Amino acid sequence: MQLGLGVKLAAVYRIHDQGNLAATDNTFDLAIQGEGSFQIELPDGETAYTRDGTFQLNADGEVVTHDGYTVLLGITVPTDAVDVTVNQAGEVLVKLQGQVELSNVGQLQIATFPNEPGLEAIGSNLYLETPASGPATTGSPQDTGFGTILQGFLETSNVNAVEEITNLISAQRAYEMNSKVIQTSDEMMDTLTNLR
Repeated sequence: MQLGLGVKLAAVYRIHDQGNLAATDNTFDLAIQGEGSFQIELPDGETAYTRDGTFQLNADGEVVTHDGYTVLLGITVPTDAVDVTVNQAGEVLVKLQGQVELSNVGQLQIATFPNEPGLEAIGSNLYLETPASGPATTGSPQDTGFGTILQGFLETSNVNAVEEITNLISAQRAYEMNSKVIQTSDEMMDTLTNLR
């Protein structure tokens, strides 16, 4: 007779499919449509990667994450800027008081990886490069192999709630059926041992 070990977790993996895009109309909410991740400079100087584009300006006018980490390549918006536009190519254009022409104050760069599920999650929607993910390839949005930037949008969860609830119900029904099989088997063994 062979006894099993029961159920145990074999692996956890992340699905890096793109989620739906939700309009927010906030100037510094940015979403990547297609491949790529924003590059974030951590306090220790290491580069982290994220698709969470909820950015804002710090006291110095730098574009930062909600945790205050700088978005590479260190884009600074002048304090006298009237309007800020980020086009699909990742160019940050500002309109200054009294000027008609837009001024380019920086260019966003995004990164892709040969194996995105190999990235190491460090929390707050941030990931680090690992040997399993392969080295980052950086480039400008709209370049071949890179997505485009959408201003005023955020990427929502890529979880399909209907599909996951259906899977949960299927797993629950399978568990109930197996539980009944064990209960019936136990009752049959009990009946056999009580025969005289």
